[in-house]
Order: sequence, then C-alpha cells, then structure tokens
Amino acid sequence: MAKARSRSTTRKIKDRWKSKNWYSVLAPPTFDNATVADTLADSPDSLINRVTGVSLQDLTNDFRKSHITLYFKINRVEESNAYTQFIGHTLTSDYLRRMIRRRRSKIDGVYDVTTRDGAVIRVKPFATTDKRIQNSQKKVIREAMKKTIEDQGKTGTLSEFVRDILDGKIGSDIYKNCKKLYPVKRIEIYKTEVVSQPTVIIEDKKPKKVEKEESKEPEKKEKKPAKKEKKTEEVKEPELKEEIPKETKEPEVKEEIKEEPKKEEPKQKKSKKEEKKPTKKPIAKKTTAEKATKVKTSAKKSSTAKKKSTKK
Repeated sequence: MAKARSRSTTRKIKDRWKSKNWYSVLAPPTFDNATVADTLADSPDSLINRVTGVSLQDLTNDFRKSHITLYFKINRVEESNAYTQFIGHTLTSDYLRRMIRRRRSKIDGVYDVTTRDGAVIRVKPFATTDKRIQNSQKKVIREAMKKTIEDQGKTGTLSEFVRDILDGKIGSDIYKNCKKLYPVKRIEIYKTEVVSQPTVIIEDKKPKKVEKEESKEPEKKEKKPAKKEKKTEEVKEPELKEEIPKETKEPEVKEEIKEEPKKEEPKQKKSKKEEKKPTKKPIAKKTTAEKATKVKTSAKKSSTAKKKSTKK
C-alpha cells in the first residue's frame, strides 16, 4: 500500500518551472526604455512591486558612472514586457570610503523636495572638507545645500531632476554656493528616495531639441551650393596666374642650372690636385735622405775595417 501511495503522489506533483514564463524588465522612458533584466513568473500579477537594481554603466555604457546603482519597481505588465518606475539611487560603499578620510569633516543632510509635477523625492547629499570645521560652519553649509536643492526641484519635473542629479549638475551648483562660505573639497548626492510618484503628467523638453536639429539641417543644405561657387572662382584664378609666369621664369631657371655646375667642377678638381702635390714631395725627400745615411754608414764601416787590417 505504501508503494502505491508514493506512485500516486509522484504523478500528481507537477514541475512548476514549466508553468513559468520569461518577462523582460524595461527601464522608464527617461532611460529610453532599455532592457534591464529578464525574470520568471507564474503570472503577471506576481511581477508587480518587484524591485531590480542596475548600475548606470549598463544603461549608458559609460564606465565613469559604474559607482551609481539605480533601483526600479515594476508597476504594470503588458504581454511579455514589464514596465518600471524610478524609486531611487545610491552610490557604492567603496566610492564613499575613498572620499572620507581622517582629520576631515563630513557634512550630510536629508531634504524632502516637491517637484513641479507633484512628486516628492528625498535627497541625501554630503560634503567633505580638507580640515575639521566647527558646528556653526557646518550649519551654514547645510542651509546653502537645502536652498539650492529646493530651487532646482521646484523648476523641473521628477525625470529632469533625477537626470541633473546623475549628471552631477546639482552637485556642482551646491559646490559653487558653498565655496563662498567655506572652501569645500567635494559634494555628492549619495542617495535619493522617491516618496510619492508624480500626480500631474508634464512632457519633458526633449521634443524641442529635435525640432531645432531639424531646422538646422535645411540651412546646411542651402549653404552648400554657395560654397561650390566660391570653389569654382578659386580654381579659375590660379589658371590665369600660371599662364603668365611660364614664359618669363622658365628660361632663367635653365640658364642658372647650366652655368653653376661648369664653374664649380674645375675648382674642385684643382683643389684636389693641389692637396695631393705637397703630400708626395716630403715622401721623396725622406727616401733620398735615408739612402744617403745608409751609404755613409757603410763607407765608415769599410774604412774602419781597413785601418784594423793595416795595424795588424
């Protein structure tokens, strides 16, 4: 009986992996709806409220922004595509440790900002200095940071505000305002959290840039024929200038070329002969002098030999 029950249970159990389907997770439109990841799920309802984390390098192919991690939450599913919305971002811990050292002060803050489209985002910036500073100086820097962040958030939408944070524009604006109060070394926004999503739909400023680019293209096309006319005029002018100097300048060049080698060659030959003559004379004198000395020595030897023979 036990064996029969075990066989019946194995038949009833199904493989859950076969019932699941693959879904591709897409980034928000601010990041051009790029594919972030692929996930498995039994049903589309089980995908909602899932969170995925991706580095900004994977989306933009910029290795300088590998220390930024973005977080997206799935809010709706259509067919095999799961659409997400931006929740927040953080900087990696090793990047933060690199900037914070001993005998330096760190000034950080937490500020809630409401954007133009009604979204509420929590921003957490921090600043570093070369030396330790007093608490009163930290308070002044925090107020300047809060003022710049609120001004930037009110003027733009959530997508524009996030884009400025990731590009480092807001950090540079805070740095300029804080530098007047105290020489700050660096300012970074290390974390953001979206408290509430936008309530009003406002279009971004991207389409305006496209219209400007289209208006520039026909202007370039109209200017091209004007450049060709200038080139034709420039080509015609040198032809007239070249015809006139050919008759006057060519014979002068030929005469100079013929006269110069004739005068230079004989001078060089004479100089070589003059150099060779003084070298031969001293050689001949030396040889005659050596012969005379040899003859004298041989004569002396013969005379001395005769004197010895006579004495004996």
